[in-house]
Amino acid sequence: APRPLQPPREYSTASGFLARLWWYPAEEANGGHERRARDQSSIGEAIGETIGKTERQHREPSREMAMLLGLVPVVGSARVTSHCSPLKRTPTSASSRLRWIRHGCGHGYAAGAKRGDAVIVAAAFTPAGAKIAGVGMAVPTQYLTNEDLSKLVETNDEWIRSRTGIGKRHVISGDESLTSLAADASKKALEMAGINAEDLDLILLATSSPDDIFGSACTVQAAIGAKGALAFDVTAACSGFVVGMVNGVHFIRGGEYKNVLVIGADVLSRYVDWRDRGTCILFGDGCGAMVLTATEKVEDCCLLGFDMHSDGVGNHHLTAKFFNEAGEGGGGGVSSKPDAVEGAASGRGAFCNISMNGQDVFKFAVRAVPDTVSKSLVRAELEASDIDHLVLHQANQRIIDGAAKKLGLSKDKVVSNIEKYGNTSAGSVPIALAEAVEEGRIKKGDVVATAGFGAGLTWASAILRW
Repeated sequence: APRPLQPPREYSTASGFLARLWWYPAEEANGGHERRARDQSSIGEAIGETIGKTERQHREPSREMAMLLGLVPVVGSARVTSHCSPLKRTPTSASSRLRWIRHGCGHGYAAGAKRGDAVIVAAAFTPAGAKIAGVGMAVPTQYLTNEDLSKLVETNDEWIRSRTGIGKRHVISGDESLTSLAADASKKALEMAGINAEDLDLILLATSSPDDIFGSACTVQAAIGAKGALAFDVTAACSGFVVGMVNGVHFIRGGEYKNVLVIGADVLSRYVDWRDRGTCILFGDGCGAMVLTATEKVEDCCLLGFDMHSDGVGNHHLTAKFFNEAGEGGGGGVSSKPDAVEGAASGRGAFCNISMNGQDVFKFAVRAVPDTVSKSLVRAELEASDIDHLVLHQANQRIIDGAAKKLGLSKDKVVSNIEKYGNTSAGSVPIALAEAVEEGRIKKGDVVATAGFGAGLTWASAILRW
């Protein structure tokens, strides 16, 4: 079997459009090593036999077989940055004669190739760029103002606004659900994009509060009629939409998907203790969606740079742990539900209300947000002054203002709607984007910096060209 050669880390994690590379050492060209696939039915056997013989004899394959396999001998080495620009730097190295290339650079033998050059197999698909084609948002009809909360807990409008910037938050009621909100937002995004749901290839639903423990992406798929799309959930809490969007771009970058729907939605009102002043003032329900479509040119990709992180050591700062009537939860209680006594073995399992160490989460966000945005800017080869709009997770107005100040951005570049919606978790960034587009603030060609941060702990950022 041929020996696998792993690509550099920054290439494999950033681009994703090379599925697999194999290499074969070649020393002497041998005219007697000419071999063709004998017929259509035995082509697989002929390829395997030729590769095996090539590997054993350390010889170059025939020109015909090289063209069949897509082998391209090249010299030197290349480095790919972690954004969607084409190859920018191709330094040569005396110690390495292998050059990493993209599919589409040609088949057969490159001009000027020399004996002993490494040979690689290019991916069997054509890479593409991704562009933002449409956005949409949806929030529940019912909402709670700060005055409403003052009837539930000891608080008032001035106290909440001065500490969070929040004036009201929407909560689901009646027949509303995460699926219904996500379907509504998705339909608006599809309408803006001019794409039918049947033409979607992939649906990524970023959420921590699905309607079903097995996920809600498939129910959203059914609700909008996207029969041909693969659909699955992504769980990264308040960073979920940014993480999902970066993944959506890379599915398109791989060349196999053309239309991707990325949704950020949460209905955390289900997991809020509405008698806990520390959390009930913060969270609301809502959903935003974005449609990504393929571009013919890789360099037209909307994703200019990104940065993503997790730190499970800080997980305990923001949780909603599982608990069941048998007494299990958070590592305590009985060891096994089937072994529970009396009716507990048939008891229902559920998740606890949200528990948050507010001060530690605030300190984490103030530190992490400017840092991750700065790293994404470096990878996009841009400066903070190039940012037209800063769209952060709407968790706290003081966090948003602090990040903007550290980045040196004026208030007119900051998109904030936390006053109207509160913290909608994975829904906050796409809701803010959709509203800014609807208001005419974000326009084609604008550079938009986005970032999410929250439970996990997770934090992520992306620089987009609208």
